[in-house]
Amino acid sequence: MRFSSRTPDDRAPNRFAVKLAERRAAGAALLDLTESNPTRAGFEYDGVGILAALADPRALRYEPAAAGPAAAREAVAEYYREGGVRVEPRDVLLTASTSEAYSWLFKLLAAPGERVLIPRPSYPLFDSLAALEGLEVGTYALLREDRWRLDAEDLRAALEPGTRAVVTVNPNNPTGSFLSAEEARLLADVASRAGAAVLSDEVFSDFAYGVGAGRAGSFAAAEDGLAFALSGLSKVCGLPQLKLGWLVVAGDAALRREARERLELVADTFLSVNTPVAVALPRLLAGRRAFQDQVRGRVGRNRAFLAETLGRAAGSRVLPAEGGWYAILEVPDNLTDEEWVLALLERSDVLVHPGYFFGIEEEAFLVASLLPPEPTFREGVERLRALVSERGE
Repeated sequence: MRFSSRTPDDRAPNRFAVKLAERRAAGAALLDLTESNPTRAGFEYDGVGILAALADPRALRYEPAAAGPAAAREAVAEYYREGGVRVEPRDVLLTASTSEAYSWLFKLLAAPGERVLIPRPSYPLFDSLAALEGLEVGTYALLREDRWRLDAEDLRAALEPGTRAVVTVNPNNPTGSFLSAEEARLLADVASRAGAAVLSDEVFSDFAYGVGAGRAGSFAAAEDGLAFALSGLSKVCGLPQLKLGWLVVAGDAALRREARERLELVADTFLSVNTPVAVALPRLLAGRRAFQDQVRGRVGRNRAFLAETLGRAAGSRVLPAEGGWYAILEVPDNLTDEEWVLALLERSDVLVHPGYFFGIEEEAFLVASLLPPEPTFREGVERLRALVSERGE
């Protein structure tokens, strides 16, 4: 029996996964600084309101619509309009998740064997999503300077023939960096000239640290070429369990129209969006601000504590960021990323991610979530500082 190459032959757990399983089996009280699931992070939700929205009687009737119910698409368009971007409901397609939106767009844009570009560093899911569509993955660099910035020359060099899409994450995960308006224009122009579409993952865009002059806005406002803006309930409302995302088709009117029609064929094939959540979407989006305010407050406090505490350990610091839920920590390079992660797990019962997990090629960088409750986060950071002070000499 032969299986498709879309799934990997080597599925063995890495050293970190093995050690983590051992510590959990031993009953260790772990401090998880990788926790990014908001429903496990102690935030307060309007449970009554959420359940009431899901109990709408309209959810009892199945009326399939490829792009999603009109009222739900209007709610997404209104979400963008409140952010200053004019979006027409006809350009919105609902999906079961942002990951599914990528799957649809890869189907739309690229044939098996063709290529998509992703930023480096970035979230490691993209390789798997592309592999499941039979696509090749190339990367373009974000340079670590006073702020992470787009490496324009590397982008141009990476756009070889057969590249069908360029992914950008704005703000990036884990760097927390936004594209500048100038960088966004350059990326869109370079991609368009190469015949590639821009896929802009904007799931963290509501979680900026203050107002940044010159930051790029949503690619949902693009008027030239072909672009797609992706987001969903997982981050916008902190409701990953409801499994609803969306994509907005933007750019040149003729390209936008053809892309929308083709995407509706894909969507109609799967009809994966469930009716109760789609019906509830207007009410869920209307209630997002209470959740987002909680996240901004905690992320700000946790990040400030992390920077102050890690600053007391020689050779360590928190890298600058402009938004998102993650922080990149630079620690002494006398140990590798993996050695630091294993030492923290074995010696301190603290979980963090190694930087290489996100494509950070230098040593030594760790990545931590800023979502954990403050007592857990502070204890974990103190243990991290103590080990860095001990082992970082």
